[in-house]
Amino acid sequence: MAINKTAGTARHRYLTALLLGCTALAPASLLAQEASQDVTVLAPITLEGAGDNDADSVVAYSTTAGSKLVTPILDTPASVSVVTSREIEQRGARTAEEVLRYTTGVATDFYGGDDRFDYYKLRGFDASVYRDGLPLQKAFGGIREDAFAYERVEIVKGGNSSVNGPSEPGGIVNYVTKLPRGERFGQAYVTGGSHGHAEAGLDFGNTLTADGTLSYRLTARVQDSEKELDYSRDDATLVMGGLSWRPSDQTTLSVVVDHLERKGSTGSGWPLGTDFGRDVFFGEPDFDSVTNERNAVTAILDHDFGGGLKVNAKARYQDEDRGFGYAYVAGLAGPTVARRELFASEGSGEEIDADANLQYDTQLGWAGSRTVVGLSYQRTKSDNVTRYANNVAYDFDGDGVGETVLYPYPADLNYDWENPRYIGDIDLSLIPVITDQATSSTVKSLYLQEELTFSDRFIANVGLRHDWIDGQQTNRLAGSDTRGDFSKTTTSLGLTWKITQDLSAYASYAESVLPAALTVEPEEGEQFEVGMKYRPAGMNALFTAAVYDLRKTNITRTDSSTSPPIPRTIGEIRARGLELEARAELTDELEVIAAYSYTDTEITDRLSPNQGNSLGNVPKHLASVWLDYTLAGEGARGDMTFGIGARYKGTAFGGDDNLVKSEAAVLVDAAYSYDVTSDTTLAVNVTNLLDEKHREAAGGSITYNPGREVAVTLRRTW
Repeated sequence: MAINKTAGTARHRYLTALLLGCTALAPASLLAQEASQDVTVLAPITLEGAGDNDADSVVAYSTTAGSKLVTPILDTPASVSVVTSREIEQRGARTAEEVLRYTTGVATDFYGGDDRFDYYKLRGFDASVYRDGLPLQKAFGGIREDAFAYERVEIVKGGNSSVNGPSEPGGIVNYVTKLPRGERFGQAYVTGGSHGHAEAGLDFGNTLTADGTLSYRLTARVQDSEKELDYSRDDATLVMGGLSWRPSDQTTLSVVVDHLERKGSTGSGWPLGTDFGRDVFFGEPDFDSVTNERNAVTAILDHDFGGGLKVNAKARYQDEDRGFGYAYVAGLAGPTVARRELFASEGSGEEIDADANLQYDTQLGWAGSRTVVGLSYQRTKSDNVTRYANNVAYDFDGDGVGETVLYPYPADLNYDWENPRYIGDIDLSLIPVITDQATSSTVKSLYLQEELTFSDRFIANVGLRHDWIDGQQTNRLAGSDTRGDFSKTTTSLGLTWKITQDLSAYASYAESVLPAALTVEPEEGEQFEVGMKYRPAGMNALFTAAVYDLRKTNITRTDSSTSPPIPRTIGEIRARGLELEARAELTDELEVIAAYSYTDTEITDRLSPNQGNSLGNVPKHLASVWLDYTLAGEGARGDMTFGIGARYKGTAFGGDDNLVKSEAAVLVDAAYSYDVTSDTTLAVNVTNLLDEKHREAAGGSITYNPGREVAVTLRRTW
């Protein structure tokens, strides 16, 4: 394999050794608030569904992703979805895309079998990704996340840089790390399934001291699997552990260390106008693959001073090595000959994130007040080399003459599917380097958030943030350095009206900002949103509806007509839509998750050649429903749970030029579980039950959605 990456540093070896022997982090439970004699504090908020209930219900009632405050979803002036650990386990979700498939406003799986990154969009835009409230990276370009590491996944639609810092206007995805439960618990499982899938995992924890001041958790998963595409892999290794020290009810200090490795496939695609089986491989067996490795250390401190004053501080260091090789179909070179191009990337990166804030709860006359003042810091460094070869001339420098970037044996890049043969061992060093650059950036931020509650009926939210961003990029090919800096203030306003204790309506305005490149103005967004939320009394359920209008300006796209390609500003994009979602336990036996979203995007810039077009890979219509029915056991027979789901994805254009559309489709998923004993469960999960096949994305080639996959799991809990 020509593209394999070797982490082999002393730091990586140390982290790996630590991971294998460490114990896990304990969660910070809700801290007791001690009121002084001369300070009036608000009554404590009961946070149902925020922690332990995630393992027992598909309905969550609170979130921290919409603000720095732990807030009931009913009181949050934004469209918020939460995928709990119960839902993740019931549907057998392993990847981020699988977790988000049944969430309103989220488009997934638009690159078929390509496993380089997590592919999903919120309200038409790439999502900004967070872990425990600290930024990770965009889903596109980062390592694929492992669902087994997380207790819940929180999705906040719509941009809000006053809360999150520089981020996309479509929204954020926040992964919440599994934390100890303050008691002995555990699970272990084994899974076998389609395409030689073999998997095993464990997750357990306990206290280490008699007084419970020290606790741990260890989570690990290993996966060895092929995919339906020939010569492809889907392997994963996760080891995560931590330690938590709680000297009093007011203080918790936690440290988490984790190691994640992924090896997947790039998915070469198939020529336009053809119809092959999903297993037919047009890439190169000894070249096509993607490998990623990430190590991270996270520290979290919570302290309650009493009198309504609390502090929260968290920091994370992480490093990553990544690389992929990609021999992909770029068009036709004859009636039975696919024209292929080679693309490869090698890179590494380091990131430091920190956030600290003070929260003060008090009574201001006839209004309850919650105030948060905080500082955040982010430092990122990355090195990346990309290589590219083809056998077709392109005008890279715009002088009217085509330049061909050739592999030494260009004829071998083509693939005749009636007389198939592969190149063999591709020498990576012979593929021309087209980019070789080092990038660094620093973001320093100061933010303020204020929540005022009037008469227990009206809740006003105000957010204010100022970001200072400095960046540097070194182009090693050109021998040049580019520097850039800017500062930006963003605001947000929200008003929630508690019509009753079970029904709320809200309206909000939020701004977003995101630096796209050092040489252009940052991308900016603004959004108006109104919505309603309903939590019926006497029923474990939450129903939400939202309508929004957002605009993103200073859009940046890479101009490949120059050498090297440079970023250019193309103007404005508008997105409007409707989102509906229901999560409910209708009876003791029946649970339902239903979602619908309408997303209308348009490139509105008058100077763009694509003016009036829709954004690529954004279906206008998405709909889904998942039902779980539990048949209670009788006598020696244990409980049985039957799950069935359907996902509809409307057509979407393959790019901003709107030349080719993907196909609309309905996919059916199913699940079954049987309680063999009170602590042992046998589960079967099937995705794409009917083996439906449709075209996902279109460009110089097409890709297909994954076919039917079956997984059988035996799980023991204690």
